[in-house]
Amino acid sequence: MIDNLRFELSFKNISQLENKLNFCKFNKIKNINIPCKGPIKKALFNSTIKYISKNFKEFNVTYHYSLYHQYSKNKEKSYDDFLDFLKNSNSNRNYEILLVSGSSKKKNFDSINVLSNIKKEKNLKVKLGIAYNPYLKKYYNVSSERERFERKISSGLINSIWFQYGTDIKVLQNELIYLKKLAKYEKINLFGSLLIPSKQFIARFRFRPWKGVYISEKCLNSLNCFYDFTIDLVGFYKNNNITPVIETDFASSEKLNSVYNFLAN
Repeated sequence: MIDNLRFELSFKNISQLENKLNFCKFNKIKNINIPCKGPIKKALFNSTIKYISKNFKEFNVTYHYSLYHQYSKNKEKSYDDFLDFLKNSNSNRNYEILLVSGSSKKKNFDSINVLSNIKKEKNLKVKLGIAYNPYLKKYYNVSSERERFERKISSGLINSIWFQYGTDIKVLQNELIYLKKLAKYEKINLFGSLLIPSKQFIARFRFRPWKGVYISEKCLNSLNCFYDFTIDLVGFYKNNNITPVIETDFASSEKLNSVYNFLAN
């Protein structure tokens, strides 16, 4: 599991990105994810791709392409921009793409619309990852996630599913059974978000919860409970061939050792 582990990088400029990439390189981390949110969008997102492709070709990168954050002028222009991005990725084997609609979906320009259009493109062979939030129905009263998944997987363009983080393994297990049944004829790689608990993280999450991320009061009220849950989640990922994606900060020896300690349990 440690060999396949993925790490999501957060940064505010190319200088911070360079420092984190060098930290990864020094610690023999090869698999990284670049989100498309906060400051990492538009110009910085595009600069990041160019910078990594030129200076750090040894990394296996998954870029999150947010249709919301990369939207420009109108849906036609935005779609053309995404097509250019796809064509570049086709010629660069060092990176893959996780397509996300974004925190607020644009009308007639979300992942379902775009997948439908891509399918009609001639001479463009591409495989994409999609996000899936198992907790929306039970904890956020959003019942459309399964229907949206069915429409995405029917495109024939999907090769990976990326699970949103949450602290209800029973819900995750039920959704995993459903997804595997629906995608049984597809070769799908599975990835799951993993947060490393700490007092600092709990305080930050209470102050500003992450949209669509369910963390139980039990975990937020007790660091020991959060630790125990994380160990259980790592075990679930191992048993179901789900590759963890570390989304909390790992860019220090102490924090990285904390990640590896959880994975060793």
